Amino acid sequence: MRFPGRRVGALLLCFASVAAAEPTLTVVAGGRTAIYTTSGLLAMPGAASVTVPADFVYKKSMTFRAVPAAALLAGTAQDDTVRITAGDGFRTTLPAAALLAGGSSGAYVAIESPDAPWPPLKPGEAATAGPFYLVWPRGERVAPSREQWPYGIVRMEAVTTPARRFPMTAPAASVPANHPIRAGFAAFQKHCASCHTMNGGGDATTGPDLNVPYNPTEYMRPEALRRLIRDPQALRRWTEEKMPAFDRRTLPDRELAELIAYLRHMTDHKVAPPR
Repeated sequence: MRFPGRRVGALLLCFASVAAAEPTLTVVAGGRTAIYTTSGLLAMPGAASVTVPADFVYKKSMTFRAVPAAALLAGTAQDDTVRITAGDGFRTTLPAAALLAGGSSGAYVAIESPDAPWPPLKPGEAATAGPFYLVWPRGERVAPSREQWPYGIVRMEAVTTPARRFPMTAPAASVPANHPIRAGFAAFQKHCASCHTMNGGGDATTGPDLNVPYNPTEYMRPEALRRLIRDPQALRRWTEEKMPAFDRRTLPDRELAELIAYLRHMTDHKVAPPR
């Protein structure tokens, strides 16, 4: 005896399982939460082919199907920031104004189609930058650092600035607005906060805190600290080192000096470590 109803039910369950397995991207912005699937993003009216001449991750020209980040972040304030989380736990927080910029200067969310997978990140491995990857067509000008090219994204969330969410990371109120220390704080948010906390404040979970219990300026000579930032492997050889090298294109000498000035300043503004 045949049971066509059961067969149809089994097929529906099968299709539901396939649909459930489709990668999704959660976006929290403008007072709403949206969950996009790969197929849903590819079908958006704003989806287009975007060429990135100097892709940061693949180190060559790449063309992606992508949607403008601004389209996904509609309703986000220009002075907010956007916290981006990858599937492996990596987090970075970027200024909303940069992501909301239109034209080729803005950011795009690239979508990996199952029918056209991207190249693997490393030879001999299956992992790619997909399923969702933040790209910048003019990256060589506007997004020179690793933190600005998160891949394997699972969530984008508009949040207030780090200084408001984590006041323990900000310089003292007495520091003037145009002081190099404040520029160094901006450099910390741009280059360091995706991996390091400051006084226990921040979204990072990868690296150690940079002020508690000790600030690196307290136990490293200035030249050694600069070498560590420029090329970690030049100072301490470790095959499992995850800290990237910050060359002068990514972190100009002036910005590096401002970053170190901020770190030195924070040694006098520690938050007591929990006991």
